[in-house]
Amino acid sequence: MSAAAPLVIDGLVVRYGARTAVDGLSLRIERGEIFGLLGPNGAGKTSTMSVIEGLLPPSGGTVLVDGEEVTRAPLAAKSKLGVQLQSSSFQAELTIAQLARLYAGLYGLRLRADEVRDRLAGMGLDGERGQPFKRLSGGQQQRFSLLVATLPRPMLMLLDEPTQGLDPQSRRQLWSEIEALRGDGGAVLLTTHSMEEAQAVCDRIAIIDHGRLLATGSPAEVVAAHREDPAVQRLAHGEPTLEDVFIALTGSAVRD
Repeated sequence: MSAAAPLVIDGLVVRYGARTAVDGLSLRIERGEIFGLLGPNGAGKTSTMSVIEGLLPPSGGTVLVDGEEVTRAPLAAKSKLGVQLQSSSFQAELTIAQLARLYAGLYGLRLRADEVRDRLAGMGLDGERGQPFKRLSGGQQQRFSLLVATLPRPMLMLLDEPTQGLDPQSRRQLWSEIEALRGDGGAVLLTTHSMEEAQAVCDRIAIIDHGRLLATGSPAEVVAAHREDPAVQRLAHGEPTLEDVFIALTGSAVRD
């Protein structure tokens, strides 16, 4: 097994013409870690994720996935990644067992029927394996999407607002599945607008805005480091929360 960190971002810069979306961002995610990337709309999260995925060339800096530089060795870097987007489209009429085998084949994997059943059972979907994708609930569809993204056992899992739109029960169940992803020594990078989710799931977080790193550490460490800031004190109703710190650092203006 490689000793490299699952993700190292060093001085990342992303520009769109005269606009700088990511401005010298540096982060390191360790093995077995769930890391949350937090920021308001337009903070640079999507640009950062796009560079990691190899969809967008950086204007400066480097990104290494398990030791592979994403611009110099894009295929090697992508082979270490699993990606779950906010919404995924699957062939609606196929059963999820059929879809699991189909997408395993795209990854070069050949799964026997019992292996498909085991993978589905691991996501709490064994009882649905004969159901077409279109008949799954929203939470079940999200869990199936997560299953497909983890088929190749990636070293780094990217989750883009994985629980958006889910009810509390489905959200809690998906949190448990995300927690289980760390078991094989890989890591998870997720974006979320939910401070509750960040505190419940993430070992460490980074708050960014205008492409710059504003704070990093465990959720408790970030709150402790800023609890005495006057802006945080003005927002807090009682004990300061991560949301108080987030708004104090990034501003209260609503962003599109």
